[in-house]
Amino acid sequence: MVGLLFHLADQARRQQGLLLHRLGLGPQSRPARTVQTCDAGRLLAYQPARRGAPSVLIVPAPIKTAYIWDLAPGASVVERCIEAGLQVYLMAWRRPAGADAWMGLAEYADQALAASVEAIGAETGEESVFLAGHSLGGTLAAIFASLHARSVRGLIVLEAPMAFGAGTMDMAVARSPHASTVGAVFGNVPGSFIDCASAAADPPTYIAQPPLDWLGSLSSPHAQRLHWQVRRWSLDETPLPRQLYEEVQELLYRENRFAKGELDVAGRRADPRAIDMPIFMVVDARSTVVPPASMEAYRSGTASPDVQVLDYGGDAGVVLQHVGVLVGPNAHASIWPRVVRWMLAAP
Repeated sequence: MVGLLFHLADQARRQQGLLLHRLGLGPQSRPARTVQTCDAGRLLAYQPARRGAPSVLIVPAPIKTAYIWDLAPGASVVERCIEAGLQVYLMAWRRPAGADAWMGLAEYADQALAASVEAIGAETGEESVFLAGHSLGGTLAAIFASLHARSVRGLIVLEAPMAFGAGTMDMAVARSPHASTVGAVFGNVPGSFIDCASAAADPPTYIAQPPLDWLGSLSSPHAQRLHWQVRRWSLDETPLPRQLYEEVQELLYRENRFAKGELDVAGRRADPRAIDMPIFMVVDARSTVVPPASMEAYRSGTASPDVQVLDYGGDAGVVLQHVGVLVGPNAHASIWPRVVRWMLAAP
């Protein structure tokens, strides 16, 4: 019964999102074509296939939906990259099929991304791509880079933990029962349950920030509109496959296997010391969700010859500061021009 209630809550939240959509607050994303599909998702491209320009593959977090990377003109990472002449691809994760999908890190951090990089190479002639990931998407990208270093030209990680244990979510997982008990109740884990668990773990972030952001956006019509567009995105609940949820909670959060070099993915060891490409990381010194300490391992635990670090100072109108780095005006004025220049200048 509990599982059914949360799955129904997901449906109700998606309906609320559709209402905001009908009020003109839905995403204003660019047209994209589907390059290929797999069980985990679709690889999208935002331009015709061509050769001679660097390619970037965006790896969203598999929570909510991927269009936060291309929310609206002026609040779109995809737009920034296209304007700079980069070839932009995005892995759009699917809602899991069936009530109890058994897809985990092997599918999300290895197989789907490996197939995507291969497809991009077939279109562009490029043997390697830039990978850009936010939050858990950045962690998946880093795991892939440790398994397929030759396929990654550079790694961009935005508030994406490598070492777990320092944040509020980490501490909540440490106090909670084994993740298999959650999977046994829900099957695929509803987004609404993850929302509730996040709010319980970090009330100042997940309960206080949204209304405070709304108040802070009242003086700017642009910030007000952005706030409601992000709110609409936040209602697009996507359940996590049961296996992925359990592996992320146990192998990453509770046991910290990736940072320790002890994570096995499809029979291979994902070791951060194999990450030998340049890294650009964006941290938020104020964050309790992904504190800077959880990203320090990108500098101390990898073989990268060049690690660039920027601090995101925050924005109004982004609902949660954790997603502000993707859509906020300050992020697009100060963070993304430097990230794009870094990609274009890479050898």
